[in-house]
Amino acid sequence: MPNTTKIVFLGASSASFGLSMFRDLFASPVLAGSTLTLVGRNPETLGRMTELAKLLNARSGAGLVIEHTTDRRAALDGAGFVINATAIDRNRLWKQDFEVPKKHGIRHTLGENGGPGGLFFTLRTLPLVFDFIRDIEELCPSALFLNYSNPESRIILALGRYTKVRHIGLCHGIFMGRDAVAYIMQMPRDDIEVWGAGLNHFQCLTEIRHRDTGEDLYPRFRAAEQSFDPDAWRFTRRLYRAFGYWLTCSDDHLGEYLPYGWEAGEKGYDFDQDERWRGEFLTQLNGVLAGTLPIPQWWTEPSGERGAAVIAAMLHDQKRFIESGIVLNRGVIPNLPAELAVEVPVTVDAAGVHPVSLGPLPDPIAKLMLMQASVQQLAVEAAVHASKELALQALLIDPVVNSAVAAEKILDELWEINRPYIRKCV
Repeated sequence: MPNTTKIVFLGASSASFGLSMFRDLFASPVLAGSTLTLVGRNPETLGRMTELAKLLNARSGAGLVIEHTTDRRAALDGAGFVINATAIDRNRLWKQDFEVPKKHGIRHTLGENGGPGGLFFTLRTLPLVFDFIRDIEELCPSALFLNYSNPESRIILALGRYTKVRHIGLCHGIFMGRDAVAYIMQMPRDDIEVWGAGLNHFQCLTEIRHRDTGEDLYPRFRAAEQSFDPDAWRFTRRLYRAFGYWLTCSDDHLGEYLPYGWEAGEKGYDFDQDERWRGEFLTQLNGVLAGTLPIPQWWTEPSGERGAAVIAAMLHDQKRFIESGIVLNRGVIPNLPAELAVEVPVTVDAAGVHPVSLGPLPDPIAKLMLMQASVQQLAVEAAVHASKELALQALLIDPVVNSAVAAEKILDELWEINRPYIRKCV
């Protein structure tokens, strides 16, 4: 494999994730000479993010060649790596995914990766992802597809079942879990190493250890958790006290998968805060690009995401350990179904992505996660085949759905809202 490559970033117009990816790609010179091609649908936003990329690239001395285009196929031609961070009309449709089930009496949390919202995220997202995959199969069949878009588990499951394109899903949930246990123990997070396996946004921290000494920190954590602020991580801690293991990565994400998850809070995603943040970021970005504001220091520091590390490891055959990646199971977690996307440690080198098995999950934890396995499998089939019949079945086996009447009403209403995006993938 050559030491330079072409990296295509789909969804580069994203304000939050675009900046995170730039921070990592420009953090070191190991990709010097490679081309970063930014792809977005909004020329104005894409142009602004391209200016930012060029500014940070020059500031860091990373030495990448920056390009941008709205023509996806032209961008993909000859690519070695394809990063996906796209979403279809993200906030408007996500809000519907939450509000419509709530109107029909379904008590849930975020409405993104589980429950009815997770189903409709899947139904509208998979056709777009498969458009990307068909182009990759034609234009750059050896490329690695790095997915950051939700619902991660369902996208990776679909890719594992229906394409030979190399792929991995990436998420920072494992680090959120580490930060939570570090905070509860009042220890520096860099002193702590966690090992986790399970589903995306539903991992079990099987081990918590001191990074330098290898000391098992679960006893210290158990003692610290008992007297910690009772209002922090209330839902996660209830599960921890019942099952004996810390689950990632937050109350609301965990709550998406469980019938009593609404106890984590039923407010949904804070769309108003999201819009405020985006407005503030745009104002700051315009000031930085105009030269009237300095570049914030944190814009030039790594974000903690692992996409750039995966790319560098494959490109330079570094045999890099990555704490967490989403892959097709195929026995990596023996007591979860083989045909399921799981989140486990991986190693990466020039030969590709290699999942690391931590052995079987504790039996009660595996049984907790099995509640989601069939839901995710059936949701993927509903999306791939654009089947309303299968979509209803996916709703009726989802533990979050407690009414068949409500399921039918939700299906009819959200199907019409998402009809422009639902189509067969294979």
